[in-house]
Amino acid sequence: MSINNSAAILLFDYKKRILMQHRTEDALHAPGYWSFFGGAIEKGENPDVAVRRECLEELDYSLENPKLILVNKFNGETRFIFAEKYNKFKSLELLEGQAMEWFSIDDALKLKIIEGDDEILNQIKGKY
Repeated sequence: MSINNSAAILLFDYKKRILMQHRTEDALHAPGYWSFFGGAIEKGENPDVAVRRECLEELDYSLENPKLILVNKFNGETRFIFAEKYNKFKSLELLEGQAMEWFSIDDALKLKIIEGDDEILNQIKGKY
């Protein structure tokens, strides 16, 4: 199955670490890999609506003001990458995947990550 458009959130904490998702071993796409939270843009959605929906579905977290920081084209897919500082007064609950963890960009680049995510991490390195 090919995804044509997707939206992802780079949620940053006060230490400038990114929250990453460890995908389950039975995931349809990239099982066992670490990835950003997000997913496919559904029919009738724009990227902002999609990233907010995905964040609720995967983390039970309502984004406050996600900023579009990058539009990335990779393997025929257009990926809309948003960033937002995590509100420490709100809780996170992992609803999809087998784990979540905060990583510095350098540490995230050492993980088994989805192809193309390394390019995104390198493009934002030093900016957040």
